[in-house]
Amino acid sequence: MKRTLVAATLAAFVFTSCGENKQETTTAETENLEHHEGMAHGDAMPAEGKVVVDAPDYTSVAGPVKEQITAVVDSYLKLKDNLVASDAAKVQADAKAVVAAAEKVNVSALQGEQKAFAEEKLGEVKQSASKIAEATDLPAQRGQLELLSEATFALTKAFGPTNQKLYYQHCPMAMDNQGAYWLSSNQEIRNPYFGEQMLKCGSTEEVLN
Repeated sequence: MKRTLVAATLAAFVFTSCGENKQETTTAETENLEHHEGMAHGDAMPAEGKVVVDAPDYTSVAGPVKEQITAVVDSYLKLKDNLVASDAAKVQADAKAVVAAAEKVNVSALQGEQKAFAEEKLGEVKQSASKIAEATDLPAQRGQLELLSEATFALTKAFGPTNQKLYYQHCPMAMDNQGAYWLSSNQEIRNPYFGEQMLKCGSTEEVLN
């Protein structure tokens, strides 16, 4: 009997975590769901100055690099939105656009650490976006999103190519409960790892003005 009770309690906890459960729940389950909704759905902004992704400051760099990185960010945001919409075919096309934009970034005018950093992050962008473009199913595509997100955000922080405010957001349930990040131009949580299943599951962890 004790084993049955423990198993039932554990199952109820997992089912209600970060979900929008419309079935009847016990008082304990309801309290758990309400706590999660209050803490992990983007209700509050992160502490001012909070940093999740470290990046050097190369914003003084001149030339077309900024505009070229902006194209990478714009392509990424389209891909992320189509993951939210769970449209695998459009995600494939978007991923190809991300790769194409990354390949057009001309790092020849950069020097030393600037060039090395740009090459490293652009390499990660192309690697993850290429794998997304090759995948035909959403789970495989979503499995590459975090590396793509981190690399894109790091490039944006380092070179400051865009004037739009960006939000680095996190879902604790993604990647088999390991948690994963994504980049958005919208403060409102729209989860690309689960789409409609857990659309509002997540929180903003860093803001780039």
